[in-house]
Amino acid sequence: MSLRKLLVVVAVAVFVALYIGLDLGRYFSLDALKAQQAALDAYRQAHPWLTAGIYFVVYVAVTALSLPGAAIMTLAGGAVFGLLWGTLLVSFASSLGATLAFLASRFLLRDWVQNRFGERLRAINEGVGKEGGFYLFTLRLVPVFPFFMINLLMGLTPMRAATFYWVSQLGMLAGTLVYVNAGTQLAGISSLSGILSPGLIASFALLGIFPLIAKKIVDTVKARKVYARWTKPAKFDRNLIVIGGGSAGLVTAYIAAAVKAKVTLIEKHKLGGDCLNTGCVPSKALIRSAKFLSHTRRAAEFGCRSASADFSFAEVMERVQRVVRDIEPHDSVERYTGLGVDVIEGNAKIVSPWEVEVTRHNGASERMSTRGIVIAAGARPFVPPIPGIEEVGYLTSDSVWNLRELPKRLLVLGGGPIGCELTQAFARFGSQVSQVEMLPRLMIREDPEVSELVAARFCREGVDVLLNHKAKQFLIENGEKILVAEHQDGNSNREVRISFDAVLVAVGRVANLKGYGLEEIGVATTRTVDTNEFLQTSYPNIYAAGDVAGPYQFTHTAAHQAWYAAVNALFDPFKKFKADYSVIPWATFIEPEVARVGLNETEAKEKDIDYEVSRYDIDDLDRAIADSEAHGFIKVLTVPGKDRILGVTIVGEHAGDLIAEYVLAMKNGIGLNKILGTIHIYPTMAEANKYVAGVWKKAHAPQALLAWVARFHAWRRGG
Repeated sequence: MSLRKLLVVVAVAVFVALYIGLDLGRYFSLDALKAQQAALDAYRQAHPWLTAGIYFVVYVAVTALSLPGAAIMTLAGGAVFGLLWGTLLVSFASSLGATLAFLASRFLLRDWVQNRFGERLRAINEGVGKEGGFYLFTLRLVPVFPFFMINLLMGLTPMRAATFYWVSQLGMLAGTLVYVNAGTQLAGISSLSGILSPGLIASFALLGIFPLIAKKIVDTVKARKVYARWTKPAKFDRNLIVIGGGSAGLVTAYIAAAVKAKVTLIEKHKLGGDCLNTGCVPSKALIRSAKFLSHTRRAAEFGCRSASADFSFAEVMERVQRVVRDIEPHDSVERYTGLGVDVIEGNAKIVSPWEVEVTRHNGASERMSTRGIVIAAGARPFVPPIPGIEEVGYLTSDSVWNLRELPKRLLVLGGGPIGCELTQAFARFGSQVSQVEMLPRLMIREDPEVSELVAARFCREGVDVLLNHKAKQFLIENGEKILVAEHQDGNSNREVRISFDAVLVAVGRVANLKGYGLEEIGVATTRTVDTNEFLQTSYPNIYAAGDVAGPYQFTHTAAHQAWYAAVNALFDPFKKFKADYSVIPWATFIEPEVARVGLNETEAKEKDIDYEVSRYDIDDLDRAIADSEAHGFIKVLTVPGKDRILGVTIVGEHAGDLIAEYVLAMKNGIGLNKILGTIHIYPTMAEANKYVAGVWKKAHAPQALLAWVARFHAWRRGG
């Protein structure tokens, strides 16, 4: 604790000790006030300004220190100063004292509370940041709530002090008037509880919900303004239209059909979206074949003298397409039609907030009306405007699957998950791969030690990993394709020329925002479709989910968002849910495989969140040793002194599968103690999850108790 905080604590403790030690509370009772009313009134008449000043200061002190007596002080204000002056004095003194209590709480406790419980409080912090004034006003209007608790708790939130002050000033005015007016009739008051009758409490309760009603009215007015230039249909053809047949669109349509809504799903290309056709499925099929080849080169590790595989890259790519075709029925038109979804293959265009025009592939078009629309249009690879890139030609994660001849020299732009997965796969097939990343390390979202492990593995497998290299220009010289890159080496930059036969661009993805009417009707967009916490766009009946909405571009988060989009679109205004992003896992399917959920050390430091680290190195795990996969680690971040999990990073074989136990634990508030107490099958990779929990337990063993136990056992031995 800093010296300034210590001084504040000491000062508060002294004041509270004096209050208790001198029994000052006896002066803050109804009987004492009645007994002293005449004397106080006489003193006020003799010294009006001094009396008002002393009263104001004492009231501020009582409120700031959260001492009992504010209600009696308010009655005294009415009894001594009358309704007008009493109300003015109490209103400003109470607001000032409350703000001082708010600031004291913030100064002494907020950093500690936010560091310790920051992840749990994130939703509250965001809510206070957006609508804290409304909720504070509601609480202030109901004087039966303990105001001192409101003061202290609000100090722990991000609310601005100025906002707290003026909202308190306005919100407490009604209650102040009631109590000050009661004070003017002090002789007729027998108890504090008699001031607030059931009818008056009900009136205050109605006042308390008024801000929420007002907010609803404001939202309705805003919505009417948005819809002002449109004519709403008298009835609708459908409950929901979904634009896009990827993960988000398919799940949205499935849910709508499951609850018996009339839903139409429109897809202009192929159902299954990027994940099935150009993303997760083909890339994992390619990675599996590449992994098999890598194992043949490691034959000696498995006790075999030699092993080899004769393969055709074209046949490998045909297998990839065969895997896609085998999975296609899961996302087929026939399946979803059977589930009750009206599937249309064609181009969609939103022509009004309630109407979508569809042009089928056969040229026929129609306009359909709907209560709600869900935009699930996905994303596409981003191609940076590097001079010469169009001339040399390029591949992306969409078009690479058309290859049937293995590039001899492959240049990969990008060191993120997609770039890393395809880099390693092509290197294992025999391409000479150069991976160019403008940042100082691969997989920048992960901790530095993860990046180092991945880069080291790539280098051992023959990849030329070029970090701090920024692509500047593509050239064709004497028929050879060349990338001119700028390499930052310390404080100097130098030009590097890299020859290649094919370039794969994997520097990120951008949302599909054009071609289906967003601009024409005025749906707000930035890099993605702008949505609120309910996934509503600027038109409340139009929702967005998946890659087109962000903030995460994973198939599983697209499906996760789809539930919220579907339910909210179908049941608002009766009920809607805020999308929950509190526990989002992901994995990169390279070797070593990398998986994460929650915070890593890099993010915890950036957010100034206190944490402890428990680490278990998988090279000590029996099953990993038996499988010749003894590499990697599990790193768990926990709240200091507690077993509550803040985040987990796993590097090693089957990391994407092992992370599931921690996803479940974090989602349901399960700590490392319970993971340690759970039986894990021997010998499996999953035992590593138990062992890292054991690392945490060992670090938190009660050493003093164990010392006494050692003495107890010594005594039992007769020592």
